[in-house]
This record gives sequence, structure tokens and C-alpha cells, in this order.
Amino acid sequence: MNFPAGGRPADAPDLVDRIQQEWAQAYPELDVRPVGILGRIQHIATAGSHRLDRHLEPHGITRSEYDVLGALARSDRPLRASEVVSTTMLSGASITKITESLSRRGLLERRKSERDGRVVLLTLTDQGRALVEAELPRRLADDERALAGLTSDERESLVTLLRKISAAVGS
Repeated sequence: MNFPAGGRPADAPDLVDRIQQEWAQAYPELDVRPVGILGRIQHIATAGSHRLDRHLEPHGITRSEYDVLGALARSDRPLRASEVVSTTMLSGASITKITESLSRRGLLERRKSERDGRVVLLTLTDQGRALVEAELPRRLADDERALAGLTSDERESLVTLLRKISAAVGS
């Protein structure tokens, strides 16, 4: 029998099935089917986050710090803190705290804009870019392993469906 990376058939009952069944038994008057979908989305996100945390630990950075470094690595120019907020889903207060910490550790540079001295621009240092470049291929390989059981068409369908859910919950 051919099993996915998790070691069991993809159609075998899982933890979310058990939780959904328990809710259905406890509250038979309620439609608990959304648990089967959103519970799995949450499980996937949590598992991916834990895996990323484990890989980032040797680098001495958190997932939020990596998100900030990633935002800067994806940009072709220095970014204002507000721009990093809009691309990371982190709050302005956390961005300030995180960028100060990353700057102290030499992973990013904070400098005032030449046009407006009130604006702080953020840029990766060579050390920060090297960290992102070391971690990104491993992270993409983990993601690819998670999706390996899906065909190209299934992946496209999943993207479309998840985009609809994302729009419904707001961004």
C-alpha cells in the first residue's frame, strides 16, 4: 500500500475526524461539518509553524523575526515599517520591537530616509540575507513534501478554494 509522508492512508480517519465526531455527539443539533475543514487547515498551519520553529531555533530567531527578514528579502528596495506590517500580518508595535532586535543582532539595518527624517527604512544586511537564503530552500522543501500527494490540478483547486475561504474570513 502506498502511504503519504504521514505514514497512513490519506483517507484514513484522523484526529480532526475524531474531534468532529465528538462535537457531533455532544451537540447533535448543530452542524459541525466546518470543523472537518477548518480544523484541518488549523492542524496544517500549526504543524508547519512548529516545524519552522524547530528549524529557526539554531539560527536564534523566531518565526515572526523570519517573517520580517523574508519581507525584506522579497523586496527590491528598503521598506518602511508600515510596509512590513502590511506584508507580514504583524502589528506595528511588534514590527518596531522585532526590527530593533534584528538590527542589534546585525540581521537588518534601520536608517532614516534621506527625503523624510521621520521615516525609518529597513534593509537586510548580508548576514540577514544569508540567513533567509539558507532557510528558504529547506522551508520550501518541507512545504513540497506536505503537498507531494496532490496532483497539479488538485493543487490549483485547493488554491482557489482556500482563496475563497481567506476572502470570507477577511485579510
